[in-house]
Amino acid sequence: MKKNSVIGFALIGIILLLFSWYSTKQFEKEQQQRAHLDSLAAVTAMENALNDTLVPRELLNDTISVNTENEEFPVYRNNLLNEASTASTEYYVLENDKIKVTVSSKGAQPYEVLVKNYYTYDSSALYLVGKDKSDLGLEINTNQWLNTNDLNFKMISSDESSLIMRLYFDEDSFIESIYSLAEGSYMVDYNLRFVSMEGILDRSSTQFKLQWVLDVPRLEKGYDNEKNYSTIAYKYTGSEDVKTLGLRKETSTENFSANVKWFGFQQQFFSAILVADNNFSGGTLVNKFYPEDNHNKDLMQSAAEMLIDLDSGNSDYVVPLKFYFGPNHYPTLKSYDYGFEKIIPLGGTIIGAINRYVIIPCFNWLSKYIASYGLIILILTILLKLVISPLTLKSYMSSAKMKVLKPEIDKINAKYPKQEDAMKKQQATMDLYKRAGVSMFGGCLPMLLQFPILFAMFRFFPASFELRQQSFLWATDLSAYDSILNLGFKIPLYGDHVSLFALLMGISMFFYSKMTMGQMANDQQMPGMKFMQVWFMPIFMVVLCNNFSAGLSYYYMLSNIITIAQNWVIRKWFVDEDKLYAKLKERANSAEPPKKSKFQQRLDAAYKAQQEQMKNQKRK
Repeated sequence: MKKNSVIGFALIGIILLLFSWYSTKQFEKEQQQRAHLDSLAAVTAMENALNDTLVPRELLNDTISVNTENEEFPVYRNNLLNEASTASTEYYVLENDKIKVTVSSKGAQPYEVLVKNYYTYDSSALYLVGKDKSDLGLEINTNQWLNTNDLNFKMISSDESSLIMRLYFDEDSFIESIYSLAEGSYMVDYNLRFVSMEGILDRSSTQFKLQWVLDVPRLEKGYDNEKNYSTIAYKYTGSEDVKTLGLRKETSTENFSANVKWFGFQQQFFSAILVADNNFSGGTLVNKFYPEDNHNKDLMQSAAEMLIDLDSGNSDYVVPLKFYFGPNHYPTLKSYDYGFEKIIPLGGTIIGAINRYVIIPCFNWLSKYIASYGLIILILTILLKLVISPLTLKSYMSSAKMKVLKPEIDKINAKYPKQEDAMKKQQATMDLYKRAGVSMFGGCLPMLLQFPILFAMFRFFPASFELRQQSFLWATDLSAYDSILNLGFKIPLYGDHVSLFALLMGISMFFYSKMTMGQMANDQQMPGMKFMQVWFMPIFMVVLCNNFSAGLSYYYMLSNIITIAQNWVIRKWFVDEDKLYAKLKERANSAEPPKKSKFQQRLDAAYKAQQEQMKNQKRK
């Protein structure tokens, strides 16, 4: 293969690397100015929250009071608080057609959350918040520190759609937790009301802390795939972008002092999000993944310690908050108008735009009329191939032109066999291409223009909620890997199973590569390149895709098969190589000299400089 072809492949490789680097950077959080909230001890305390226990009260540096020996409960200066600390815990239910939220009187906090109409990979009910898996409390200075998750609130009123609970400090002073759940919504309104607390709260306190630690359960089939798309997400006030603690990190910590609108404990397909309508004024977020063999089937432990502004002198002060407990379904998240939909990792500016404005609308439109998601992927692939078919035709035509010019290239090679004539041979080749009207990059650029679509689909399928637990042929879940054989042991990188869709994708890629190499003029001159394209890449993709979603492997398989079919049709009905050769030879033999490009002008100048240098050496 000549240098021009080598340059073309090198450019393809460079652009592939740039695309990979660019998409990876979208997953990485942008650097923010970091500041400690109170002290280094506060940060250390948050990290300690990720131990085996789930007791956020242990995060506090200042305890409520020191227990005397053999005492089971802390002692408070306020008798009503002592009663609240020893009272029995009661549970109340908020429920609609979407979710069922069980609220504990201890801390007036969500104790258990069932997301209806969805199930885990083993067909169990889907509890996004499990019993004893969540601990949420408010750390408040009332001239002695207290944490509300140590105290039982009194029930004031309760029904399926609303709940009012109070923590009394005296007859007229209390903290009130107000829950409300609208029909057809995954959003729970959660308002904190401080009534007549101006004489009880420390007047120097302008903020209080909200602390939430949650063990996020495993809900999907493949641990690695689920882990790769789970993290903590958050959104700064006034920003359009959503930040994350970083995907695929075992342990992550983020400290910030800027206003934050919301944060969310994000599993691959479901999230628990807490919104502050009046903003969090700073905080710390910590996330740690459990090992795959965790006996409790927990995926990760997520913790947040957020600062909330407090007007301690106000006799009736309300802090409006909201919980979202639901699926990471793009239209559903977008409907709440908080930017939740941006937690779905659809890619950066270009890739994300293709997914948001082309792939997802087409996918949702097709799903209105077709029940099988396997057929939807097939139709979507055909539509995409039809849209880019002009690029495919142009790429094939460029390859065909290079192929039919091979006899002329062989003549140039025979004319300049010596190594010192390499520059002259390159110049003659460029002159032939120019006279024939062939661009050595003509086949590369149409291919490169297709890469954004390939990357968009790579992002879309693993993050597509629509594919979750959708079966097709032998695949029981298109969002996870398909398996026709469990090996019983784990092979590094490959896994412990055999994915048939990944194998078929590799086979289709092998035949496509064979066809592509057969269309190239000088493939025999570069056996290393042929081995890489025909053998190594298909095998590499089989290993890579074995643990990816079956829908993604299925799409790549279809894409290869349709492209093979397109090339066969183009070759049979659109390209006559004999006529094309005659036409190109006529152009090449034209007496009218071609206009030289800047690249060819530089090549001529380099050749002349080389010739001059050789003459000078001979004179010496």
